[in-house]
Amino acid sequence: MNVNTNREARSEKRERLSSIIPSVSPRFFAPDARTPGDLVRLSDEEADHTRVLRLEAGDLVRIFNGRGDEFESVVEAAARDGVQLRVGLPSDPAPEPRLAVTLAQAVLKGDKMDDVVRDAVMIGVTTIQPIVTARTEIGAAALEKGRRRERWERVAVSSAKQCGRAVVPPVREPISFESLTLTLQASWVTGPALLLVEPGAATNAVTLGELDVEPPKTATVVVGPEGGWTSDEIEEASAVCRLITLGGRTLRADAMGLVALAALYARWGEF
Repeated sequence: MNVNTNREARSEKRERLSSIIPSVSPRFFAPDARTPGDLVRLSDEEADHTRVLRLEAGDLVRIFNGRGDEFESVVEAAARDGVQLRVGLPSDPAPEPRLAVTLAQAVLKGDKMDDVVRDAVMIGVTTIQPIVTARTEIGAAALEKGRRRERWERVAVSSAKQCGRAVVPPVREPISFESLTLTLQASWVTGPALLLVEPGAATNAVTLGELDVEPPKTATVVVGPEGGWTSDEIEEASAVCRLITLGGRTLRADAMGLVALAALYARWGEF
């Protein structure tokens, strides 16, 4: 069987499947995509994904540039040395939340931070700010040496691909808890900052249901490490953050952010 016959057979198979299964074009991250008609080259990692899907020249795909733009596109060339796509007409990605939330998350041990980044992007955060606290088990130098931020950025791209967002939220360089509080102090007028604490950890904490903040345009949600906040950190944060508990139960550090964000989005009319 020659090459043309193989292609015809694959084309006939796709046509039969399309009559049974609704066609959903695979999505790829192409940060250079800007204008219909442009020719863009996929990164090696994204190109590997096209090979897993056995895409070839002429196949339809969707691409997004991470800045909010998404396009219908077509595979122009698929070779071992690279994959090129022709940018087509703009298409509508999943809508972005009206509320711009920064998740400031204490770095967690192992691969738990990967899950936090994945879920935060999926639910709709604008920015992810890793922080190093008194009870964080890995220091800033070790984070840089281990290239953890690059890993989290890849997780953010993968999550955006899966959930339909055309925006890839930036994962900032990890900073100390002290630097975070200084940043919040300088920008407190732009939106509330909410520090999640364990039940009984602070006498001035309120439940999320008691929070008397009107729906803002921006907000910062601060989540601690596995070992929780120290009393000094809670005292320091009290000057720039509202202290919030989620009822009477203690949640895992890797689950707290997602639960709090979902509750806030519901409370402030995002859902």
